[in-house]
Amino acid sequence: MIRSLLLMLALVAAPMAASAQTITPPPAVTAADRVLGRADAPVTVIEYASFVCSHCAHWHTTVLPAFKTRFIDTGQVKLVFRNLPTNPTQVAARAAGIARCAAPARFFDVASSFMTGQAALYDGAPIADWYAAGIAASGRTQAQIDACLADPATLNGIRAEVAGATAAGVQGTPSFFVNGRAVPDNSLAGLTAAITPLLPRR
Repeated sequence: MIRSLLLMLALVAAPMAASAQTITPPPAVTAADRVLGRADAPVTVIEYASFVCSHCAHWHTTVLPAFKTRFIDTGQVKLVFRNLPTNPTQVAARAAGIARCAAPARFFDVASSFMTGQAALYDGAPIADWYAAGIAASGRTQAQIDACLADPATLNGIRAEVAGATAAGVQGTPSFFVNGRAVPDNSLAGLTAAITPLLPRR
């Protein structure tokens, strides 16, 4: 059903290895993006992540809660999540598709399900259960998710995210950009240092 999605995602991820490229800022935020926070927040943080990346799961479970309280819930920052499937690409691509197919308001619920459930997955829990938990958080039925995964627009959306990451010189996940500039230190302290100078003075 989603075999073509998986195969094409595997192919589109290949250019990440290219060394000679012109680095550009990440694409501007559009209605196609999944955003946590106020649309008019003065600072935009873009995250490129994979649902099978252990470093991504660590960030989402240990840094994001405090980051959300400090910056997102106060209206200072909006967080934009963009998928960048990593190995095992087939597993990551399907998870990315499920998240993208969720009701827009439930995207980050699905992301949380995948990130918090990742440890159990790597400890041997069935992949089907991991996917099922994400679907349960999606606000969609299994049939709706299946139909969405078969829609070429879903693949095109993920391919656009991968292409944007490649053009921006992303070499791994998670990668963060603060108002278009790469921030290598994704700790709360590192992101705070990058964000604070950009906030309006009170």
